[in-house]
Order: sequence, then structure tokens, then C-alpha cells
Amino acid sequence: MESEYRKAKRTIEVTVGESVRIIRELQELSQNELAALTGIAQSTISAIENDRVSLGVGRAKVIARALKVHPAVLVFPGWDIDADSAA
Repeated sequence: MESEYRKAKRTIEVTVGESVRIIRELQELSQNELAALTGIAQSTISAIENDRVSLGVGRAKVIARALKVHPAVLVFPGWDIDADSAA
């Protein structure tokens, strides 16, 4: 039985910083609101979103918790498990 659906293809590359910004904006949070939720300075959040500062594991966990997503969503925004086997 052939599926009626076809796998979506990635059409744009998203950086780590862009993934943070996109998820933050989808949740209708300002950088100041995310800063208040995480304890991370707004200027640092801005620098992360603009890829001037590395997200890092610790900040990824804190921001992911505030945005209610898994840290991998932020750290590996374009990763395709089918194409890039973890094994």
C-alpha cells in the first residue's frame, strides 16, 4: 500500500539562533519575557538569536525548558533522523 503522503523536503537552512527566535516568536514571547523566564540577560538572548554567541548546552537546557521544547529542537534545528542516522 503506497502512502498518500510524501516526505517534506527542507527548503531553507535554519541556524541555532534562528531556531530560538522562531520558537520564541511562535510562543508570542519577547526577548525580555524569555530573559525573565530563564534568568539569561536579554542582550545575551539577542546575541544568541543573531548567532553572535554560542547557545551552549547549559543555556540550551534553560531556554528549552522555558519554551517547553526538547533542547535538541534548538541545538539541531535542521537535523533529519532518516537522512543522518544516529547509529
